[in-house]
Amino acid sequence: MISRVLIFFLLLFFVSDAFTQRYIGQSEIVNYEKSQYNAGAQNWAIRQDVEGRMYFANNEGLLSFDGTYWKLYPLPNKTILRAMEFGKDKKIYVGGQDEFGYFAPDKNGKLVFNSLVGLIPEADRRFADIWTIITVGEDVYFRSSGRIFRFHNNKITSYPAASSWIYLGLVSGRLLAQDGRTGLSEFRGAVFTTIIPADELPAGIRINDMTALGDDTALVSTNRFGLFRFGGNTLTPLRLTGMAVPTGTEFSGAVIVDPEHVAVSTNSNGFYLINRNGWVLDNFSKRDGLQHNSIRTMFLDKSNNIWFGLDSGIDFIAINNAVKHISPPVMNDGSGFAVSMMNGNLYFGLSSGIFRMPLPAIRDLSYASNETSLVTWGQTYGFSIVNNEMLAAMDDGFYLVRGDQASAISRGTGFWTFESIQQFKQGPTIAAGTYLGVRLFDYNNGVFTERGSVANFRASARFLEIDNDQTIWVSHPYRGIYKIDPAKSGLNHGVRLFTQSNGLPSTLNNHVYKVKNKVIIATEKGIYEYNHRADSFQLSDYYKDIFGTRGIRYLKEDGSGNIWFVQEKNIGVVDFSTREPKLIFFPELTGKIMSGFEHIYPVNDNNIFVGGEKGFYHINYEKYKQTNAGLSVFIRTVKAMGSSEQLLYDGYSRVANGSSAQREDDVFSLGHDLNSFHFEFSSPLYEQQSNIEYSYKLRNFDRDWSDWSKKTEKDYTNLPAGNYTFQVRMRNNLRGESAISSYSIVVLPPWYFTTWAWLFYALLGVGIMWWFYKKHQRKLQSERLKHQEEQKKQAYLHTLELEKSEKEVVKLRNEKLEAEIGYKNSQLASTAMHLVQKEEFLQKIREELQHMNKTGKEKHDPGELKKILRIMAEEEKVTEEWEQFSVHFDKVNGDFLMLLKERYPDLKAHELKLCAYLRMNLSSKEVAQLMSISVRGVEISRYRLRKKLQIPRETNLFQFLFDIQRKEVKNEVGD
Repeated sequence: MISRVLIFFLLLFFVSDAFTQRYIGQSEIVNYEKSQYNAGAQNWAIRQDVEGRMYFANNEGLLSFDGTYWKLYPLPNKTILRAMEFGKDKKIYVGGQDEFGYFAPDKNGKLVFNSLVGLIPEADRRFADIWTIITVGEDVYFRSSGRIFRFHNNKITSYPAASSWIYLGLVSGRLLAQDGRTGLSEFRGAVFTTIIPADELPAGIRINDMTALGDDTALVSTNRFGLFRFGGNTLTPLRLTGMAVPTGTEFSGAVIVDPEHVAVSTNSNGFYLINRNGWVLDNFSKRDGLQHNSIRTMFLDKSNNIWFGLDSGIDFIAINNAVKHISPPVMNDGSGFAVSMMNGNLYFGLSSGIFRMPLPAIRDLSYASNETSLVTWGQTYGFSIVNNEMLAAMDDGFYLVRGDQASAISRGTGFWTFESIQQFKQGPTIAAGTYLGVRLFDYNNGVFTERGSVANFRASARFLEIDNDQTIWVSHPYRGIYKIDPAKSGLNHGVRLFTQSNGLPSTLNNHVYKVKNKVIIATEKGIYEYNHRADSFQLSDYYKDIFGTRGIRYLKEDGSGNIWFVQEKNIGVVDFSTREPKLIFFPELTGKIMSGFEHIYPVNDNNIFVGGEKGFYHINYEKYKQTNAGLSVFIRTVKAMGSSEQLLYDGYSRVANGSSAQREDDVFSLGHDLNSFHFEFSSPLYEQQSNIEYSYKLRNFDRDWSDWSKKTEKDYTNLPAGNYTFQVRMRNNLRGESAISSYSIVVLPPWYFTTWAWLFYALLGVGIMWWFYKKHQRKLQSERLKHQEEQKKQAYLHTLELEKSEKEVVKLRNEKLEAEIGYKNSQLASTAMHLVQKEEFLQKIREELQHMNKTGKEKHDPGELKKILRIMAEEEKVTEEWEQFSVHFDKVNGDFLMLLKERYPDLKAHELKLCAYLRMNLSSKEVAQLMSISVRGVEISRYRLRKKLQIPRETNLFQFLFDIQRKEVKNEVGD
């Protein structure tokens, strides 16, 4: 009892807090801590370029964010960057302490700072922080406390403050400035003219921001004096009503959220949402998820979402998002189990109780004022509208809810759900699924009477449906599917259990639902239906084409015929609004729903409620489908890698606030040593980052697009020479695709494949061919010469063979000649011997004649005379033999005697004989006999012959005579 009282008072406290009239649907706050963006804590100004990139004036420099990548660009002097603005020339103008200028991309698309301080007169170059930058046409104004600088026609003019420049802003085309001494001024005709003197302003007031509301009016945010309206050169205080705002709150700025609402930021309590009349609707501060209560600046981006520059960090609220969180403090962070509408009220069933909210007459219920009130406390599992009565299934019983009251109908066990046995949830009999089976109730005139439980069935019946035959189907996650026939009399209804053996893919994790007026089973392997003829379950042909064999845990049909489902921890919908059913998932809610107790309540296309781990989530499905508009992707960085690393592209093309598309004349041609590339890409759809997927390809390298993935970078390595274009596209969970973003590069061939190299190769090839040709020619010549040499050799060999043969012939001939010469010589010798004999014979005759003479015979015997005559006749024969000898001698010795006679014509006959005998190498004795002289006579004759032939003493006479014949033979051969 004490615990119930404590809970009651606690809930009363939360109910009292509900009168703060917050919106019931709260946008999710995304916190970007300094550790994420890796820069200073404080952020002073926020802007967005035409492509959607966000920029922040940060303590450490210019900070950019494209949805994926953060990048910091510090000032040269590293001072705090407190102001920034885009100029008409599409440059980013920034200012710090003693420094201001602009960022513009270089040839590689990298932002580079360019200082303008050099244009300031020397005397004015020392100044404090630049707090504000305003662009008016082509002019840029920089505000420091002591001076306002005007950058006009590449010149800078200085406007010193009377005391201190407090504010500078552009309102409805008017450049306004506040000075502490002169008041509020307007820049006219190149001078600041006071429009509201300082003495007409509250003493000590400081204008922090002026936000145009239209109709020449503006909302003025001040230090501790609250909010004002400005119009007609007058300031009028704006009284805030509704939610209380602490007195003395300093407002730092404001943004127009929609035509009726304005968000105003503070330096101490987050921001307030007010309407144009000053009615405070809501307050967001650190307790609601902001990182810090001190907001230095606010910015409404192109998607009407709000960015906050804080004293510590950057926050983002997708205030225009189609998915919002519902968890007002009164619900005490309870888990969401059920939602239902009844009699102009919206009921929420949570682990902490039942809560009611009156339904406002608005299209999107997430914008309903938070007027949630407690109906009853306790664990609530579900609501059912039966017979126009709202039934609540709770942990401790069955309750009837009417208005803001809940009365117990039955207790004793926990209840899960209720269904009418009859169709259209109208009829006298109600089946209730409980912790311990199915209980039946009769309904009559608003009174419920219990009939009892279904006999022989004591299993938990959290999932219960009634088919058109009034058969009760109950699924148990761990046992299977029960078929219960309540038409049988009494309480012994027929109960049958279907398991894996009856066609189900598994006995586990089967859930029964009624979709499109038909009971179906969501299983781990797709959607199954009951086949009456086969009395078993089978895979549904209709849903197979939609879900395939996906594991489905939950199904719910909405009023448009779409089917909402849960697959694992992901929520999705089958959208039938197109020709072909389309599956759409909601990544924003992945892991945030109640696993095992999933609940989706579709009111209409603008209001889908989903049970969450903390409270509920609201989906404006109609609005959600419109987020396909404006899908975009751009290439953030391109780097070339190889022997070194080179930045080719850093996200910008020629201008900072313009298209980042690559220009044709910005295509890099890179050497082959830089043939590996790193690409980074992103999409600036900040509220959809969890839904975005990318696909890419490298044209002339990849054959097809890559699979869709969350990956935001891609590397290609060792590309061959060629022209390449990297292409990337993105899509969201609605399968809408962006336009393709591309970046082209040229990889030059290696030096050995360049034109000059090919020319060199051609020349080298020609040279090599010429060389090979000449070599071939030389080879042919060599082979020809070799052949000729071979032929010569063969000829020589042949000649040698011939010579050899000839030599053999000559040898044989010589041998023959030698034999003949020997024979001739023997004949000569014989002839010579005959001559000797003849000489001897003549000597005998001489001796005989001498003998006859000595004997004195005067009368000779005729016989003797005849004998002498006969001897003399033989002498003539001897003479003839000498002539025959000389002929034979010349034949044998190559006409030696004739040659000798021609050379030496003075030689006499006996001298020729001596030469012949000497040529025959006869001894002196033999010569003496042949010549019939003494040996001494031969020596004398030899001496005389040597002298006549003019032969030196050292020369052998035989050799001399022999050489005469040999030289003559050589001369004949030479000729």
